[in-house]
Amino acid sequence: MLNRDRTRLTPEDLNARLRFAVGLTLAGVLAFTMGAVLYSLIYVTQPMEQSPNDKAFFDLITPIATFLVGTLSGVMVAGNNNRKDKTNETDSST
Repeated sequence: MLNRDRTRLTPEDLNARLRFAVGLTLAGVLAFTMGAVLYSLIYVTQPMEQSPNDKAFFDLITPIATFLVGTLSGVMVAGNNNRKDKTNETDSST
């Protein structure tokens, strides 16, 4: 892949772009999911008792949202560990 100035991107640059795209996608899905849940709670008329369908919906949304938050944090933290390992290797070699 080429930069605007026609130079090849380094593997670190490609990794950063990939992490950005994955993080943006996961954050968008998480925001859409939370927006849909909030919309269903605020603007949809709810009966006094929770229906079985609503209970099943919230039981399904909870692990999905937890998975998305965990994956998003894992993607964001993974790149920082790689940089720390490289700086430790270069510091120890001098």
